[in-house]
Amino acid sequence: MKKSIFHLSIIVILFSFNLDAQEISPYVSVGETPNSLEQTEKSVVDALVKSGFEILGQYHAENNQTLKVIVYSRKDLQQITLKVKDRGALAAALKVGLKADGPGTHISYINPEYLFQAYLRNSYDAHAKGLEKVTADVKAALSPLGNENREFGGSMTVEELREYHYKIMMPYFSDPVTLKEFGSFEEGVKTIEKNLKSKKGNAELVYSLKFNDQKTAVFGIGFLDDEKGEKQFLPIIGESHLAAMPYEIIIQGKTATMLHGRYRLAVHWPELSMSTFMKIRSTPGDYKDLFEGLCE
Repeated sequence: MKKSIFHLSIIVILFSFNLDAQEISPYVSVGETPNSLEQTEKSVVDALVKSGFEILGQYHAENNQTLKVIVYSRKDLQQITLKVKDRGALAAALKVGLKADGPGTHISYINPEYLFQAYLRNSYDAHAKGLEKVTADVKAALSPLGNENREFGGSMTVEELREYHYKIMMPYFSDPVTLKEFGSFEEGVKTIEKNLKSKKGNAELVYSLKFNDQKTAVFGIGFLDDEKGEKQFLPIIGESHLAAMPYEIIIQGKTATMLHGRYRLAVHWPELSMSTFMKIRSTPGDYKDLFEGLCE
């Protein structure tokens, strides 16, 4: 009996090790469809809604009519992420990227598990069953729309994702940028919404998630400035990672924060070389300036 227990313990340890060592990629390429961007958009939306997801918003990244991002969520996912107090609600919004390429359209989406492991980190384990269901439902909904269904964009282990930082001395998820301390949660929401309505800084509201009881709100914001926005950096670091967009502000209580640009961009482009990263070195600061302006 003791020998059997010993063998079982070894199997459990090895199984746990294999889970930690499993590598996860940030995106899934569903494949190319022969349909137009508009037709493909409808197919994606219909597939997600049929699986119980809610469409939060859509926009043309870079203000480019050949690029489209669809943002979606679901109540069970929102309930889980709200339990993770350190900006967990950022993981409540998932994204599909559409890129019109000639007569057809390419479909990709951010891998939910990748985002959950990066943003929820060790809290993932307490909610693994529910999060795994979301990931499986996304795959089941979108996979029939293409024949590729291939992960891409680099890969990391669970351990690496949960402690991700681009290089030594670079920020982690837990090193956010504080944008402003408001007098109240309601004041913060009102201020940001007013500035987004006026398109201050060439910003465009793509989606918002507001949880008034939890004093938490997330704003997904397109940066459409011709000189400093998406048009300037996305073509350099890779439009194939389109489903990384848009960038977010989160308010919790009275405090508005953003993930540091040197974390937020790097974790969505994990294969980015330092030489390429240097070509967009002003982008983290440009986002900080934009988001601070939206909080004024």
